[in-house]
Amino acid sequence: MKVKIKGQTGQELFESVRCLIASGELKEGDALPPVRELAAEVGVNRNTVAGVYQRLVKSGLAETKGRLGTHVKSRQSSQQQDGITETKLMDLADGNLRKEWFPSLDQLAAKAQLRQFVYGEAPILPEIDQFGREWFKDVCPANMGLSITSGAVDSLERLMSAHLLPGDQVIVEDPCYLGSSTAIKLAGMHPVGVSIDSDGMVADELESKLSKGARAVLITPRAHNPTGCCYSKQRAETIREVLSRYPNVLVLIDDHFALLAEQPYYNLIPEKSLYWGVFRSVSKGLGPDLRLAFIAADPVTTERLQSRLTIGMNWVSRILQSLVITALTSDSIGQQLQVMSQHCRQRNQWLIEALAANGLSIQGPVEGVNLWVPVNGDPQASAYELSKHGWLVRPGNQFDIDGKALGLRVTTTKLSQELALQLAKDIVKARN
Repeated sequence: MKVKIKGQTGQELFESVRCLIASGELKEGDALPPVRELAAEVGVNRNTVAGVYQRLVKSGLAETKGRLGTHVKSRQSSQQQDGITETKLMDLADGNLRKEWFPSLDQLAAKAQLRQFVYGEAPILPEIDQFGREWFKDVCPANMGLSITSGAVDSLERLMSAHLLPGDQVIVEDPCYLGSSTAIKLAGMHPVGVSIDSDGMVADELESKLSKGARAVLITPRAHNPTGCCYSKQRAETIREVLSRYPNVLVLIDDHFALLAEQPYYNLIPEKSLYWGVFRSVSKGLGPDLRLAFIAADPVTTERLQSRLTIGMNWVSRILQSLVITALTSDSIGQQLQVMSQHCRQRNQWLIEALAANGLSIQGPVEGVNLWVPVNGDPQASAYELSKHGWLVRPGNQFDIDGKALGLRVTTTKLSQELALQLAKDIVKARN
């Protein structure tokens, strides 16, 4: 190792490594010296160096790689987030709904009751509060409190910060939504993967990870991204039974597709759970810039959330709230949301039927804007083969946590029935 780590105390060694990373002398992926070697070099106890490395990991500056040692942590690439891409290919990788499906913002603004507010007024509009409580009343415990945030990922970040510390393990479905895994890593926490099948998380794996000290679990009950999986009633009951044995674990439910969902929601929160939060975003149905999410949570969590949301500029704009509640209580926009949901279901069905006609069965039910297509080998190789035929899709390895996701994520919203037929033929050729 060319760079020199200096210091005689744990704090000095930590600051030395931190400065070397900040200056670029230690780069992403660089291996730190073995504990024994660095301890001998600087003349301190091995336990001191081991403690420094643990602190670096908890601070998000380093990561452990088992027998390969401790390395400078790589930053998450912004290129691996959902969104449109500059490409001449048919972009089935962006994870977007079609812009023309969303409500007109001009018409929405004309109907909304907009007014000025001053500091100290209630941060949540009464109409928003009432809507949220009605939305959650049949799916959450009666003692729930309500908060609002700036979207699903913001909800996840705030819920984690209310209970967790850097270094804590958060169980996620594997493969996992990019936004969620990135948020967990940027908070200095560690996503731990549990495999999913067509019914949801594999319960035995969940039990195993919980028994090893995970502090939270994040579950997507329907329209899982990237697979489209929806939890069955039986699997939800099994998961709830497992979680009931760990009442102090924070249970987070990301029901991001609730506004457009047709599949039923099955409760995943045990009665014994002390800390939990269910969050539902409206941006899937109303558009990404109407970024507001409702959180139903236990009283302790709600108090912690609201204490942060009322400080400074942390509340959600009441102008945005006015636009959102105008949309959510509009009969015409309600009908528009039903049509949007039907569009999503129809396009998924077109591709499922086309794949079945070519000998490839997709297990269901599925929901959302994406389908998960299994492949027999390297997903990147399959994605590359599809690009030769004009299709841009997401290779499954981009969603990996602990396992190897042998699949492709295909966003279906741009498909016609004819395009789905051609895509299915090309997928079957590319996946082998």
